[in-house]
Amino acid sequence: MSELFSSLSSADYLKMMAETAILTYIIYKLYVAVAETRAKEIAVFLLGVVVLYGFSYVLDLKVILTLLKFLLVPIVMFLGVFYAPELRRSFSGSRRRGIFRSSQTSASQLDSVLNACANLVTKKRGALIIFPRHTDLKSIYETGTKLNADLSANLILTIFDHDTPLHDGACVIQGGKCTYAACYLPLSKQTSIQDTFGTRHRAALGLSEESDAVILIVSEETGAISLAYNANIYYDLDTDRIKSMLIMLLSGKDMALTEIQKSDSSQKEDDNADKE
Repeated sequence: MSELFSSLSSADYLKMMAETAILTYIIYKLYVAVAETRAKEIAVFLLGVVVLYGFSYVLDLKVILTLLKFLLVPIVMFLGVFYAPELRRSFSGSRRRGIFRSSQTSASQLDSVLNACANLVTKKRGALIIFPRHTDLKSIYETGTKLNADLSANLILTIFDHDTPLHDGACVIQGGKCTYAACYLPLSKQTSIQDTFGTRHRAALGLSEESDAVILIVSEETGAISLAYNANIYYDLDTDRIKSMLIMLLSGKDMALTEIQKSDSSQKEDDNADKE
């Protein structure tokens, strides 16, 4: 071993150090992608691996080339299998259904939903409401009861304000109608979720991880009204904020996390200004 290192030149040492640093960075980025379970980050990571392979081939970085040849396929297979829901949600977002815009829930109908939610808060009742977007949720619909009823605040209250068979699970709102009720959702497997979140929040987060749907949550314990979207929960929002987010998301537009955070900051500044 000592003879091997003694035969290396200074340039060889620098080359080995550079390869070690690059490999360390790759392992770190893989860990981040796995930990945060974001399809976009996984895609960027894989693209970076391809670029790195080409870069290493041109510069003849033999250590990196050898490791990539042995590890690239297992890594791709692992990410593809383990994060299939995130990848499916990402790809399904590009499929636009032609009837989506014509069947959009109107602003007045959203007001009815939010008024019902506010009423449920005063009664200390919970609710879980799904607003589908582009992803096919047939497997979710099959777990519930088909209604196809005209949407109204009274209907939402009837479903969630009484201990009826339809109370458990989620209802689906689409095209100005309540199409299904008592639907069961997959629970999130995220380990970083707050301990205070109950089954409703975990179910909403689980569906947002596997689809691009928007899920409205009313907590019967805290009275907080929240939204789950794109594998995130936006907790305890005011109804005006929820309405503006729903209008944008249900119109077919996507909101990045940075946009939501920026909007939240602006809203807080406006609220503070009103108080002053």
